[in-house]
Amino acid sequence: MGLFDKMRKQMLKVIEWEDSSKDTIVYRYPLTDRSEIMNSSTLVVRPSQIALFVHKGQICDVFAPGTYTLSTENIPIITKLLSLPTDFDSPIKAEVYYVNTKQMSGIKWGTSNPIMMRDRDFGTIRLRAFGVFSFKVENAKKFMEEMFGTNEIYRVDDVCEHAKPMVLQAFTDAVAESKISALDLAANYREFSDTIVESSVDDFAKFGLKLCSLVIENISLPKEVEEALDERSKLGILDDKMGTYTQYQAANAMRDAAQNPNGNNMAGMGVGISAGMAVGGMFGQALNGINPAQNKESNLGTGGTDELKECPECHNKINKSMKFCPECGAKQPLAKFCHNCGYKLTESTKFCPECGEKL
Repeated sequence: MGLFDKMRKQMLKVIEWEDSSKDTIVYRYPLTDRSEIMNSSTLVVRPSQIALFVHKGQICDVFAPGTYTLSTENIPIITKLLSLPTDFDSPIKAEVYYVNTKQMSGIKWGTSNPIMMRDRDFGTIRLRAFGVFSFKVENAKKFMEEMFGTNEIYRVDDVCEHAKPMVLQAFTDAVAESKISALDLAANYREFSDTIVESSVDDFAKFGLKLCSLVIENISLPKEVEEALDERSKLGILDDKMGTYTQYQAANAMRDAAQNPNGNNMAGMGVGISAGMAVGGMFGQALNGINPAQNKESNLGTGGTDELKECPECHNKINKSMKFCPECGAKQPLAKFCHNCGYKLTESTKFCPECGEKL
């Protein structure tokens, strides 16, 4: 191979980037120290790409999607800087950068720390949220100047270091300014998303970017608050339905007793039968919709020990509400009260000992 043939191989004929990745934003075309661009070289810019020529750190010419045969007409800024002849016979040295302008989607975002918020129902609370968003390069030249620099390659993760804080800031502002109760946040996910996208236009435009869409997947409260809400919901369901709840609890207790592993033991069985007889009435009342606590007075007439009195004939302890003694059948004296002062009197009293009123 002659010297002339070797030099010809150093002159670039076709410049293109076949992007096979899914996360590359900027790609610098590999040029060696001896590689040069000369007249009639072909520049290929594929759809969703922008090509930029950089000379000595300065962005010169920008190419939209298409195929170009390079000449002084296509690279006017570099031509002016280098004072090239009109026929572009001399080769030039320049860096070629490709910027990917397609939409990068499915990027996850979330709150690393809870967001403090004042809620009208719960007071001061902390919120966590997460979701996905998508963005793209809107202005390739500004993106190169403000964010990329002169790296060889720039990926989605590199952009997200700047994009995610802007998304979180816009989310925090949207939720706080809405003054919507935490219980109503789920009904406004779409409205929050639209507000965040609209409010982020200027912040992203400063870097040549555009926030295309944002999805809020979930906004959650602290675990303690969620548990309190669950209890509150449970009480709301059980409100005015305590009879049903008591029946449910009684049925569960009877089921657990039936599954007692000591049931095969005769002593345990005897204890179980005795306990069952003692609580059987309570379970039966519960299953019939009767609250055992409200049935206290009914126990007084069946041997209960509350509110007792002594029969004046046989001195047997009987319930105060009984009119006849169940032991001797004697009629029980009824208590009466003074119609003037309300003092409790015996049946034979003729004058009230408290106020002297004649009865």
